Amino acid sequence: MHTENLSRWTHEHVFDTGSERAERSTRAVMWITVAMMAIEIAAGWGFNSMALLADGWHMGSHAVAIGLSAMAYAAARRYARDPRFAFGTWKIEVLAGFASAVFLLGVAIMMVIGSVERIVSPQPVRYQEAIVVALLGLAVNVVCAWILGRAHDHGSVHGHDHGHGHTHTSTDRSPDLNLKSAYLHVVADAATSVLAIVALVGGWLYGWNWLDPVMGIVGALLIGMWARRLIVETGKALLDREMDHPVVDAIRTTVETGCGAGDTRLSDLHVWRVGRQTYACALTVVTHDTALTPAAIRRQLSAHDEIAHSTIELHYCPDAMHAGGDDTAAAIAR
Repeated sequence: MHTENLSRWTHEHVFDTGSERAERSTRAVMWITVAMMAIEIAAGWGFNSMALLADGWHMGSHAVAIGLSAMAYAAARRYARDPRFAFGTWKIEVLAGFASAVFLLGVAIMMVIGSVERIVSPQPVRYQEAIVVALLGLAVNVVCAWILGRAHDHGSVHGHDHGHGHTHTSTDRSPDLNLKSAYLHVVADAATSVLAIVALVGGWLYGWNWLDPVMGIVGALLIGMWARRLIVETGKALLDREMDHPVVDAIRTTVETGCGAGDTRLSDLHVWRVGRQTYACALTVVTHDTALTPAAIRRQLSAHDEIAHSTIELHYCPDAMHAGGDDTAAAIAR
């Protein structure tokens, strides 16, 4: 077969183009976080505030995790056309989100341990100076959240504009899990800053020295819950647990009601995500309609633009309800 004839059947496996704005925003937030981390850790040690020190170390872990997110965007872009990645590089970003969530969970545990130690062995705190630094940390976190929030909103508005009339199987806008992990780190940092300020003000005005480590524990529990939720979301994508997504029912309905004359059944179906809003599928169709072809099925599925790649196996048999008949044809189509 000539090369020019093969070219019409070949295609790139670039199912998610990523977001340059998200990558730039994440990198900017990383450097801002590194600078604030150094300030808060130094102030926490100098002013003897467990809440402020915990917030500083917490911000340090965020700097690592956000840096990981920025590296993931760069790696996914660099290897986008590397044939060793069978279904593209989008999951590099998801893997970074998962790692960030694990970082977040580890920080929560460290915060609990440090706070308990401070409850057992209380130390004097220079409240006024610590409050100033905590307020500065909160302001930085608000700015970082705004930067990442703008990147997220930009992706939601423009990331799914294909310029054609294809049908969407769901109104759900799948999040950028890598960007979400970076955003969650910043929001968690802002929450611990607020708790640190409350603890420091309480200790300064009312002498509630116990409030500083208690707020550290409260912050750790809050962060732990957020980390768990992110682990579940990213783990679902990494393990291809997508068979409860509306696109699965859409594929089944399209094949069984819109393809072939008479009995046409979908005997096997596998769907997995290859991008934020794109899916690949492998399906086996059983029919007695000898006029039905894989290309015809693919044309029907093209109405759903979430489906970026399909592998179709077609079996002809006298009884379409019986998948074990003799095969007279089997074909694969993109």
